[in-house]
Amino acid sequence: MDSGGRRKALAERLRGAQGPLSAAALARELRVSRQVIVGDVALLRAGGLDVIATPRGYVLPRPPAGVACTLVCRHRPDQMEEELNTIVDQGCTVLDVIVEHPIYGQITGPLQLSNRYEVSQFLARCQAQEAAPLSQLTEGIHLHTVLCPDEDAARRARDALARAGILYQ
Repeated sequence: MDSGGRRKALAERLRGAQGPLSAAALARELRVSRQVIVGDVALLRAGGLDVIATPRGYVLPRPPAGVACTLVCRHRPDQMEEELNTIVDQGCTVLDVIVEHPIYGQITGPLQLSNRYEVSQFLARCQAQEAAPLSQLTEGIHLHTVLCPDEDAARRARDALARAGILYQ
């Protein structure tokens, strides 16, 4: 398969995916190296395809089904699991984390976490990589864009975070 055909196949695979696709899995599927996939994704982006890189792989943005809201949180590093599980336990998806950096301005990290398994996998990757959360840049203050099935789920998430002392007010 030539490079143009591979990028076309890659774009179609992303369009049909139900969740994130890792570069390694795409590389195996298309019989190329992971670095070739990274380059192909860069070219697809340059061509106008809105590919998002999440910690679990590449996704194409989907129109939100439900209610999107922004939650402002502050917690210690050891409370990150509690925070994320509190949100997903209400049926919501944590789309991203946002911090305001004094030099770079707004920094956004895509998360796409919808359940406890995904939260545990994310935390395991953080620990394995010895990666500090973005919130450590801002004394624990950060925002999450959250997609909830309805207003009631958004309210439950806010209330649960407030009870846990994590919602910043």
